[in-house]
Amino acid sequence: MSGQKPSLKSDDSAQSRFQVDVVMEASSAAPGPAAPSAPASTDGSRPPEESKGRFRVVGFMDSGAMDIGLPPDVSHEPDTAKSDSVSLHSTGTGHTHISDSHSNTYYMRTFGHNTIDAVPNIDFYRQTAAPFGEKLTRPSLSELHDELDKEPFEDGLANGEEPSAAEEAAALAAKEAKGGSVKFGWVKGVLIRCMLNIWGVMLFIRMSWIVGQAGIGLTIGIILMATVVTTITGLSTSAIATNGFVRGGGAYYLISRSLGPEFGGSIGLIFAFANAVAVAMYVVGFAETVVELLNDVDALMTDELNDIRIVGTLTIILLLGISVAGMEWEAKAQIVLLVILLAAIVNFFFGSFMPSESKEPKGFFGYRTAILLENFGPEFRDGETFFSVFAIFFPAATGILAGANISGDLTDPQSAIPKGTLLAILITGLTYVAVAISAGSCIVRDATGDHNDTVSPTVNCTDAACTLGYDFSICKEGGCPFGLMNDFQVMSLVSSFGPLITAGIFSATLSSALASLVSAPKVFQALCKDNIYPGLSVFAKGYGRNNEPLRGYVLTFCIGLAFILVAELNIIAPIISNFFLASYALINFSVFHASLASSPGWRPSFKYYNMWVSLAGAILCCVVMFVINWWAALVTLLIVLALYIYVSYKKPDVNWGSSTQALIYNQALTHCLNLTGVEDHVKNFRPQCLVLAGYPNARPALLQLVNSFTKNVSLMVSGHVRTVSRRSNFRELYQDYARCQRYLNKKRIKAFYAPVFSDNLRHGAQLLLQAVGLGRLKPNTLVMGFKNNWSDGNMRDVENYINTIHDAFDLLFGVVILRLQEGLDISHIQGQDELLSSHEKPPVITKDVLISVIPAKDSDSDSCPSKTTSNQSSPLITRAQELLCFFDFTSSCSPLSLTDQRLLESSQQFKKKQGKGTIDVWWLFDDGGLTLLIPYLLTNRSKWGDCRIRVFIGGKINRIDHDRRAMATLLSRFRIDFSDINVLGDINTKPKKHNKLTFKELIEPYRLKEDDMEQEAAERLKAQEPWRITDNELELYKAKTNRQIRLNELLKEHSSTAKLIVMSMPLARKGTVSSALYMCWLETLSKDLPPLLLVRGNHQSVLTFYS
Repeated sequence: MSGQKPSLKSDDSAQSRFQVDVVMEASSAAPGPAAPSAPASTDGSRPPEESKGRFRVVGFMDSGAMDIGLPPDVSHEPDTAKSDSVSLHSTGTGHTHISDSHSNTYYMRTFGHNTIDAVPNIDFYRQTAAPFGEKLTRPSLSELHDELDKEPFEDGLANGEEPSAAEEAAALAAKEAKGGSVKFGWVKGVLIRCMLNIWGVMLFIRMSWIVGQAGIGLTIGIILMATVVTTITGLSTSAIATNGFVRGGGAYYLISRSLGPEFGGSIGLIFAFANAVAVAMYVVGFAETVVELLNDVDALMTDELNDIRIVGTLTIILLLGISVAGMEWEAKAQIVLLVILLAAIVNFFFGSFMPSESKEPKGFFGYRTAILLENFGPEFRDGETFFSVFAIFFPAATGILAGANISGDLTDPQSAIPKGTLLAILITGLTYVAVAISAGSCIVRDATGDHNDTVSPTVNCTDAACTLGYDFSICKEGGCPFGLMNDFQVMSLVSSFGPLITAGIFSATLSSALASLVSAPKVFQALCKDNIYPGLSVFAKGYGRNNEPLRGYVLTFCIGLAFILVAELNIIAPIISNFFLASYALINFSVFHASLASSPGWRPSFKYYNMWVSLAGAILCCVVMFVINWWAALVTLLIVLALYIYVSYKKPDVNWGSSTQALIYNQALTHCLNLTGVEDHVKNFRPQCLVLAGYPNARPALLQLVNSFTKNVSLMVSGHVRTVSRRSNFRELYQDYARCQRYLNKKRIKAFYAPVFSDNLRHGAQLLLQAVGLGRLKPNTLVMGFKNNWSDGNMRDVENYINTIHDAFDLLFGVVILRLQEGLDISHIQGQDELLSSHEKPPVITKDVLISVIPAKDSDSDSCPSKTTSNQSSPLITRAQELLCFFDFTSSCSPLSLTDQRLLESSQQFKKKQGKGTIDVWWLFDDGGLTLLIPYLLTNRSKWGDCRIRVFIGGKINRIDHDRRAMATLLSRFRIDFSDINVLGDINTKPKKHNKLTFKELIEPYRLKEDDMEQEAAERLKAQEPWRITDNELELYKAKTNRQIRLNELLKEHSSTAKLIVMSMPLARKGTVSSALYMCWLETLSKDLPPLLLVRGNHQSVLTFYS
């Protein structure tokens, strides 16, 4: 035994699959010496694929038999083996084993090599379209748990095995031949882009003016306020970006995967549009600077406005060419622009340390304490305020999402986005503060530029310029062209080389324009790929290795060009800033929302965030929106709201595990638990219905009617008792559950689907009655369809049907039974709305193609649950069968019969608006008010809104007026509108003879007829068939029988034209009235009538007239 691995294999060949000593196939392995103690397999028929891997490899490589190879410390030469206890041996079944003669265990192998159970592997958790690595599918639970008589699983690499060197080389060569996409690190992909976007033209042409207006102190405050907003947003962005793999789409991807498609879809569209228009803004800023230079040298081509259009058009064409050339070229262009921009900034600081006398008349004196102190405080002019100046500066702080917007082109977005974004905010914030302090310490607010404006002894001058020998007091009257307040090009004056500042302005505008031109198509492409707006899917297509959105580039180019040529950018600019701020606000809110939902899936690796800080950031962004421009903020909010409503209405078929879902779950759980601590009150009663409808598409009329009075008001559960004669297939039950729930959602039926397996209807209904529900969200009313075919089927089914009603009453449920004369069950009709999966679509058919029918109809088709056995076809008809019956009228399909046409029409009658008519309420017995409450709830719905309630009650012939007034008083106290009250004084009149004869014929097959047999035989028959009707029973309930016959006559007389009849259901004493007699009562009472609801509450009040 030392040379053989112990096995669990038995002599029975059927059990050979329990063998655990098989490592893998060795059909291609070199034959090794066989250990003499290794016996041959007893079955000799084991399929070779059994030893292969049981999990599938998606998009990896073809699997096949592999050489087992030797352990690392075992060579082909016996005398060089490191361990003499190792041997290779064959079992005689084509399998080779490695054994340890000392311990009888395998060694030197990967853990899990001898089982199809999978060890943890990152590739199991990838999505199908994972860009990094390949997706593997772990063995399913059924593959590991099901019996071994199943079909072998798909071939693949066994767990613990690895591909051969040749296979690895082939896979690598194939990947290299395909060509990899260009990916960027955190510096090139995020840091540089964010810095270029934040260092905008504002740095060079508006920063000095802001210092002049607000002073150094408040300017630093403005910069810090803006930096706080962007830093909080950066922290929130980092948290979201590190909570799982980030794909392309930037702000849209982050928001949509956190808050869901409604917020993501609305923000994604306006964010992409904002970036597209921002291209025009930056290009126009560049063109204006160019035209100013041309104007200085009298080199205008036409006039200033048209020259801006010409230069802007040429510029955007050039930028489009760079973008279309690919991300690599765009990144190189960004680096060149960054170098120019950094040179311009350094040039300014160098120049600030090199004052000259020629620059002093224009206000530049170098670093002076007097100038610093004078400029430290604010001096707002021309109606400017702190907030107006802040509104002008804040757009300069935006651009923090420039790196996140190309998240799909980053090597490691989870690491790159936090590092690059936060470092860019820090560097640019310090730069703005340094420029503000430097400009405020070197330059006075006003200067004339005249060398002759020196200090005169006769002039009393206290300004900082006076201490430096110049008198600029004349500037207080206005009109001075130089100084912080007047000269937008003052940074060129300060710099050591003026033209470099102009180059910096060019670099700032072009880099921002280029970043926006790249961001807009990337975000738009991600939005279109998700098919949030179906009409835009044409822009989802990508080209080349980097999946470049060329169509998006062209669209962005067209939008930008249109605004360059036509639009008034001074009006659109505030809206664009607000669009960006709305995105920031939602990113911050996403982090707060996800943290509040406490979803186990919210596990960002970036820990430096706080949910309340993120909420404060979201509020700050909204405040800043109104500070910048209140009407633009309102326009932005209205656009976001409109898009949100549109996407919510369309309900895109996506599931991203958003925090909205997590929060809804938390709230639902909390409210359910809170309800359990509150006693039910009659004022809050609502009929919570358990509807035994079988498959949801089997009895649509039943579900649609109940949905009419429970939708958005109370609970409805679509119960399904699946009666099977074989062992329950719970996997099939689970699959059907998902399809049936989707069907209910698709049909907008607000219900939960609850299936159970059982051997009969009664037992299954007992399970549902006892187990369905959660706390107070538990059914209190059982709704069933009338068993139309009861007289044609097995009476044991009738016994179960009636006993189900008794069980409901025992559990204090109300009971409602719906009867349509045509029947309820349409499951035998092909071509109905099938229970499709979310990706399936119904076939397109022409109007002249008839719906077809399966002739073999279930004998119990109108009973409440669909009675499905292993060889019966359920309403879950496959798509292939459906197409066959639509387009191939063979012997298996026949045209729709007249009966089925009526049945089909009848099944849809509660789906449409009912029109004017009446709902006749025959409130004969007080059951607590459920018989009256249901029609009241129906008339509150738009479909039944035109119907009026007529109430019928029993009474004495000599007290009709009194009874009518009493009922009218009761209804008015219940605040229930009614159109008429009818008091029936002739209920107790004997029914017509022919109706009595009809009833007698109806019950004849079910009578026991004990007088015609011996007592012992009668008792034995009654015990075997408890539904039999005894003569004593008939005599005892003769009056009640006559009442049912008479009521049917009155119903035909008074309610034959009603849209719906709601009637008190007669009760049968359990154990006294046989099932057959009770069924005959219900049949006699409800036959040949409009739609009829038989209702019986649990005799606890559901209506009250107390407040």
